[in-house]
Amino acid sequence: MSLLVDAIGRIAPLDAGVMQAARTRQDMLTKPQGSLGRLEALSIQIAGITGQVRPQLKQPAVVVMAGDHGVAAQGVSAFPPEVTPQMVLNFLYGGAGINVLARHVGARVVIVDVGVASEVPAHPDLVVRKVALGTRDFSLEPAMTREQAQQAVEVGIAVAVEAIDAGADILATGDMGIANTTASSAIVAAVSGMSVAEVTGRGTGVDDAGLAHKVAVIEQALKLHSPNPADGLDLLSKVGGLEIAGLAGVIIGAASRRVPVVIDGFISGAAALIAAALAPESKAYMIAGHRSVERGHQAVFGSLDLEPVFDLNLRLGEGTGAVLAISICQAACKILDEMATFGEAGVSGKE
Repeated sequence: MSLLVDAIGRIAPLDAGVMQAARTRQDMLTKPQGSLGRLEALSIQIAGITGQVRPQLKQPAVVVMAGDHGVAAQGVSAFPPEVTPQMVLNFLYGGAGINVLARHVGARVVIVDVGVASEVPAHPDLVVRKVALGTRDFSLEPAMTREQAQQAVEVGIAVAVEAIDAGADILATGDMGIANTTASSAIVAAVSGMSVAEVTGRGTGVDDAGLAHKVAVIEQALKLHSPNPADGLDLLSKVGGLEIAGLAGVIIGAASRRVPVVIDGFISGAAALIAAALAPESKAYMIAGHRSVERGHQAVFGSLDLEPVFDLNLRLGEGTGAVLAISICQAACKILDEMATFGEAGVSGKE
């Protein structure tokens, strides 16, 4: 049995009994029922995920998957592919946005080379699970083989399980890969049924001409390959990315171990669509961290029936929005666990 099949088979529905107990406790806390809004709903979801009526999230981790895209050769990004390994080194030495925000919330950062197109200098904190030296140019040929797509998903599953075994009790997804908004837009267009123009944004900041070119490249690829939106591995192999595959695996791995996973921005959203295609029950374990500026992100929420925790006009990726949302998830759980009930506080209420 493959690691992917095994992980999918381990994903169970959320614990309805625990969720009801958490909901009952929420209604007994010293506040008007529902007055903490989304925090209450988040705590109940996380209770159902973890199987704990009063869950505690004390060891967060963010998994940043890095991979390159052959379609970058078509000039769809404002930055060259050389930026990918350079940014991986920046992550490793603690200087990137994700490092700052991860330190802010006390999250461990796990950097995984699943498909960088060059050899990144060795570093003790770099997890090297390279499936290939980047993908092929999917405007001309499939991005990867189906076997490579599954291998990259299984890298993500294994990394997630390793992080959980090391103590992580909530995971966040992060990405690095020049041209990955191009692959993500192709996936989102295929799954949502929306036009490429409706779900394609400026990514690293291309101008109007660059955006029109990017849309045309994606349209050409979708016409050439006709990916099956119901088949996650077909989507990945034809128009996906190795880091997108890895993040889909992280989501599935987290769900297989009853651990909540906070989805970052547009690239992570595309990975969530892949995860949902491969393992529909994994959707219940997803928490949408934030709404990205990338215009196709809303189509992701529509397809997955998710509502983002916040909207701060972010578009950096790396897991930055997801780790910020972890702090909201922690706050939600602390309310459920630490806030007194009417009876405990001696306050007249409905208890």
